[in-house]
Amino acid sequence: MNCYYSNLLEGHDIHPVDIERALRNDDSADLKKRNLQLEAKAHVIVQGWIDQGALAGKAVTADAICEIHRRFGDLLPPELLKVENPDTGEVLDVVPGEFRHRDVKVGAHVPISPGAVPRFLARFADVYGRLGRAETILATAAAHHRLLWIHPFLDGNGRVARLMSHAVLLEALDTGGVWSVVRGLARAQATYKGHVIDCDGPRRNDLDGRGNLSEEALAEFTRFFLTTCLDQVRFMESLVQPDRLRNRILIWAEEEIRAGTLPQKAGQIIDAVLYRGELPRGDVAALLSTSDRSARRVVSALMDRGVIVSASTRAPLFLAFPAALASRWMPGLFPDRPG
Repeated sequence: MNCYYSNLLEGHDIHPVDIERALRNDDSADLKKRNLQLEAKAHVIVQGWIDQGALAGKAVTADAICEIHRRFGDLLPPELLKVENPDTGEVLDVVPGEFRHRDVKVGAHVPISPGAVPRFLARFADVYGRLGRAETILATAAAHHRLLWIHPFLDGNGRVARLMSHAVLLEALDTGGVWSVVRGLARAQATYKGHVIDCDGPRRNDLDGRGNLSEEALAEFTRFFLTTCLDQVRFMESLVQPDRLRNRILIWAEEEIRAGTLPQKAGQIIDAVLYRGELPRGDVAALLSTSDRSARRVVSALMDRGVIVSASTRAPLFLAFPAALASRWMPGLFPDRPG
């Protein structure tokens, strides 16, 4: 989900079903679509690295910011490591993890000179890396914008800022990655980008803070950012309420059994995995009151649909959430696939 909406903010619409295929190395024959799949796969891999706690306590440091950019860029195809100067048409190579060595312009915003990037990032880490938990939560929006304003890389700054914000909230709020502010930012894309542009502006009057940039604009963006976080928490909370989630999944299973696309008693396995969290394979036959062979057939059918997964033929069964079933199991998570 996070990857899908981050892509949308870049103007890259690659559906989660195709992202899921990329994670299985099932890439499209179409080069453009394949590159978008590889870009999405890179995001999922880097976020997985973050979700394992790789940036705990250091997400706002220059080293961490460079490492996010490097890891992401190292997984991209060469075609996506190019950026064109809109004024001259010159095509430049983006080096993963390397700060820019030239001046750039982003819309109306002219970021700091390349020589000043290390100094500004040191100040950035000093300001945002020494805060308490409540202050960190409040400051996440400010850090998000300020990193975009510094614009340390030739390209990929938006993705790095979003992944950094994810890492900060993951640690400060112990989100477990269950919800993402990026979904909310992408669904209010025009408002989000408008706030970012406003925050790039100079102070509006003598009462608008003490620095060069508008403090009022930053406060407005912070309010928008945190309200968006709350909206996403409420949305995911409604989706994963145990009884409602269970009912949606079991109703789907019952319909599939009636249609003959799943074997009888498949719902019992799903229900058991939902209840227990995992189901030892040796328990399946007894659960279904059937032979081992019949139990394996039901398990195989569910695995073919991507509904349950297992690390090996002897490992326990776990519930999966295939993108193709998101509209039924977790409606509203992302749009249905066209067609």
